[in-house]
Amino acid sequence: MRNLSFYLTNLTSFLNFLFPFLIKIPSKSLPVQIETMVSLVSRTGRNLQRYEKGFRLVVGCIPYRYKKSQEPTSVEELEVLVISAQNGQGMLFPKGGWENDESMEEAAMRETEEEAGVIGVVEGKLGPWYYKSKRSCIMHESYMFPLLVQEELDSWPESKIRERRWVSINEAREVCHNWWMRDALEELVRRRRLNPQAQS
Repeated sequence: MRNLSFYLTNLTSFLNFLFPFLIKIPSKSLPVQIETMVSLVSRTGRNLQRYEKGFRLVVGCIPYRYKKSQEPTSVEELEVLVISAQNGQGMLFPKGGWENDESMEEAAMRETEEEAGVIGVVEGKLGPWYYKSKRSCIMHESYMFPLLVQEELDSWPESKIRERRWVSINEAREVCHNWWMRDALEELVRRRRLNPQAQS
């Protein structure tokens, strides 16, 4: 049993080491088995975590899409994708730590794929917001990116522990339990009202 535990621990570390390199390889170049294995691994630990002036740097995305209304005369409606919190209490947008071996946008896309299982086009940065962790005394500096969703994955690393759900802007305002994420959503809505045709 100890050998199995040792093997699994080292396998996870090895996959975490390979992950940044493998995600840069075009998926068509990878054998299907490796592509599937890489897509189902979440990064763990905070050994690569970025900090600045004592703040943990956190990034994430507000995944969105346009859904056509059933009435032919109405305009397109914006929907956002929310996910359940790990503790099961409330909904939020995907986010996580920005690590040393990736750009801010790469980190936001990685977290979104790991937690929500969606891929898309990242748009202009929103933020920053500053908040204190509920689980520790660590302060966070956070940024969010609108992400126009192009693909929803059937399997993703955190599919067994998170629920995902498309909701209207009004419903997102109600169900999202992080004040700063609600602020980020309002900033996205303001941008869309000012320039509905352009990406952020």
